[in-house]
Amino acid sequence: MPTASDEWRPWSLAMQDALYGENGFYRRVSAPSRHFRTAAHASALWAPALLRLLEHVAVAVNERFTVVEVGAGGGELLTGLAEIAPTAWSLIGVDIADRPPTLPGRVGWQHEIPAAFDGALIAVEWLDVVPVDAVELTPHGLRLVEVSKDGRERSGAVVDARESVWLDRWWAVRDVGDRAEIGAARDEAWARAVSYLRRGLAVAIDYAADPLRDVAGTLTGYRAGRQVAPVPDGSCDITAHVLMASCAAAASVDETALLSQREALLALGVSGARPSYDGDVAAYLSALQSSGEAAELLDRGGLGAFTWLLQTKGVPLPL
Repeated sequence: MPTASDEWRPWSLAMQDALYGENGFYRRVSAPSRHFRTAAHASALWAPALLRLLEHVAVAVNERFTVVEVGAGGGELLTGLAEIAPTAWSLIGVDIADRPPTLPGRVGWQHEIPAAFDGALIAVEWLDVVPVDAVELTPHGLRLVEVSKDGRERSGAVVDARESVWLDRWWAVRDVGDRAEIGAARDEAWARAVSYLRRGLAVAIDYAADPLRDVAGTLTGYRAGRQVAPVPDGSCDITAHVLMASCAAAASVDETALLSQREALLALGVSGARPSYDGDVAAYLSALQSSGEAAELLDRGGLGAFTWLLQTKGVPLPL
C-alpha cells in the first residue's frame, strides 16, 4: 500500500508544501535564526550599512518614506533599523509567519506587501526560498525532477514549452546528467513585489546561480545550522540559488545594478581592516570585534559572495 513518502511531485509543489504549507518550515516564528546564519544574525554592522544606503534614497524620494522588508523572518534587520532610522520613517515587515514577539512597537507587521508605497523594498534571502522546479537532461530529453516526501528523486514529465523558453534564455542544459532550476516563478514574484513600489529603491540580496558553474543544480537544505539533504517534509529549510539577471529583467524599473555584497558594503563604508591600538584596551577590543564582523560580511567565500540586485523607480541608483 502506498505511503505518504511514495507521493511523487515536482520540486516546486514539494517546496511549497514543505516551506509554506500548514505545518511548513516558515510557518514557525523566527525559524530562520534557529537553522541558518544570515547577515542580520552575523553582525551589528548590517543594519547601519543598509541605513546608509536607504538615507541616499530617502533624500531623493523626499516624501513619506516607508521601508518594507519582504521575507522578514524574525525581524532582525528591522529591529536594528528601528533603533537608528529616523522616527518619521515607517518600517514594515512582511512574512507568512506571525509577528515576532520581540519586534519593536514602531515596526509594522503584515502578511502581504503594502499595495503602494514610496521608499525601499528589501528582500534578503527571500527569492531563494520561492519554490522552483528542478530539471535534468536525460538520454530521453529534458525532464522535470520529481521528489518524494522522504527526499528520493526520479525523472518525471517532459518540460513544457513555457519552461523550455525560460531555460533556453537563462539556463541552457547541455550534457546528460546536468541539472537546472527554473526561475520563472521567482521572476514573477520579484516583478510583482517591485510593482508595489511607486518611487524609490528595490534591493534583493541573495546567493546567485551561475549556469556555467552550477551544472548539478543548487537545491539544498539547512537544519540546525548545518547543510543537509533537501528533504521536503517541513523539517528543514529548502533553498536554491537565484538567477538574479532573470529577476532583474522581469521588473519594470528605471535603472538596474548587480554587484557583489563585498562591493556594496565597501561602498557603504564597511571595512574589515584591523584597528590600531592606541592604549585603550576596551576601545581596541570593541573595534577588533567590529573588524571581525565586517570581515565575515565581506568574505568572498561566505556572506560577501551574495549578489545585490538594485533597481530604482524615479530616483538615481544610490551605489
